[in-house]
Amino acid sequence: MNKQDVLGWIGRTRVVPVVRAGSADEALQAVDALLEGGIDVLEITMTVPGAVEVVREVAARHGDRALVGAGTVLDARTAEACVEAGARFVVSPALDEGTVKACLAMNVVSAPGALTPTEVVAAHRAGGDVVKVFPCDALGGASYLKSLKAPLPHIPLMPTGGATLQNLGAFLAAGAVAVGVGSNLVDLKLLREGRREELVARARAFREAARQA
Repeated sequence: MNKQDVLGWIGRTRVVPVVRAGSADEALQAVDALLEGGIDVLEITMTVPGAVEVVREVAARHGDRALVGAGTVLDARTAEACVEAGARFVVSPALDEGTVKACLAMNVVSAPGALTPTEVVAAHRAGGDVVKVFPCDALGGASYLKSLKAPLPHIPLMPTGGATLQNLGAFLAAGAVAVGVGSNLVDLKLLREGRREELVARARAFREAARQA
């Protein structure tokens, strides 16, 4: 699968759940629930214990049914380990040029993080395929994204932070290629309380909202 295929998949699903769990097993349970709910793009953060092996397990279990990526990647070595394990895109909370260069060398989609216009342009110029605008809610959410897109329409942006079922459409209307969604979608409390079907239903609701946007 080449970079354009990966970018196309992300652009079709339009929701990128951020799986930040307290254990590998919990992360895998969340992944299964999200897939059952129809969301087939998954970002496994490096804050999950054994995160690289979780990426490997998800890639092995679900193959071409899911697009698995690595999140909170802070250096090139971690990016390389994640890609070797099966990650097809790499997301960072900030711009680390070594990480972006490693992704370019491996022909893997990278999404470095940025917040200000200067940082967004720098991330794009460094070679980021998509720029993660994080934490987007700190500067106004969808309205801030719209302000960024006005002078920078050529840069693909993926806002993360503050996205909910209610404002997902506003983020997409403001020009997001996709929206990263954390605990408002991947609510691990539901799994811990035995309410897995509510997490599946939440995934279905986000998927439908993205389709209608």
